Amino acid sequence: MVPFFIPETLSINFTILSVMKKFTNKLIDETSPYLLQHAYNPVNWYPWSEEALQRAKDENKPILVSIGYSACHWCHVMERESFEDEATAKLMNEKFINIKIDREERPDLDHIYMDAVQAMTGGGGWPLNVFLTPEAKPFYGGTYFPPQRAYNRPSWQETLLSISQAFKEKRHEIDAQSENLTAHLLKANSFGFQKEDNAFTKENCSQAFQNIMKNADKEWGGFGKAPKFPQTFSIQFLLRYHHITQNEEALAQALVSLDKMIE
Repeated sequence: MVPFFIPETLSINFTILSVMKKFTNKLIDETSPYLLQHAYNPVNWYPWSEEALQRAKDENKPILVSIGYSACHWCHVMERESFEDEATAKLMNEKFINIKIDREERPDLDHIYMDAVQAMTGGGGWPLNVFLTPEAKPFYGGTYFPPQRAYNRPSWQETLLSISQAFKEKRHEIDAQSENLTAHLLKANSFGFQKEDNAFTKENCSQAFQNIMKNADKEWGGFGKAPKFPQTFSIQFLLRYHHITQNEEALAQALVSLDKMIE
């Protein structure tokens, strides 16, 4: 019997094919480890680029901007549950222009869209998922979305379908909301440059403290309900507020949050 023989070059090709991924998107040419992690998702991810923004305008589609970083636990969870799921990816690809951003690579964009989500929901964290008009103006967003309803949150697919339907049927309202939100963000981020700035009056700081404490978990630390994200800005505010006012409640909430994070 003639022994079965595979030429060396053909063997190498088989090896290459065996490790090839089923899907590849436009993140494959990026250098960020976080973006490269998503380069083989079935989602047609784009990096933040003029190409992606122009395509949204040309196709009149809303934009999904998803922001995270390599060490983010819930970013990996959402990728595994949703971004690697072919049915979910198909829905995302059909309805949206999808952009992935590494917050460590683009802190400027992360800051803008984190402010937007905090203005809309009162909280923030990563993964940060923000929906924009084709003109790149935010109108809806959140953090982690589960694959099925949980934590008093809608599923990711439900969210995608609702946003897509609203974009088609209530475009005028979405455009108005995005314009109002953009104006609010511009005003909020420019107050520090105004000569007559009363943002840090005693009354305003006291109101900010009360708003933070309304959302504070005094037993387990942090803010809001699970899944929680480390809101460092809130903890820093509480520590500074205590330093200025000697308010013990502010110090206690900051310390229990830090202690629970260490545990």
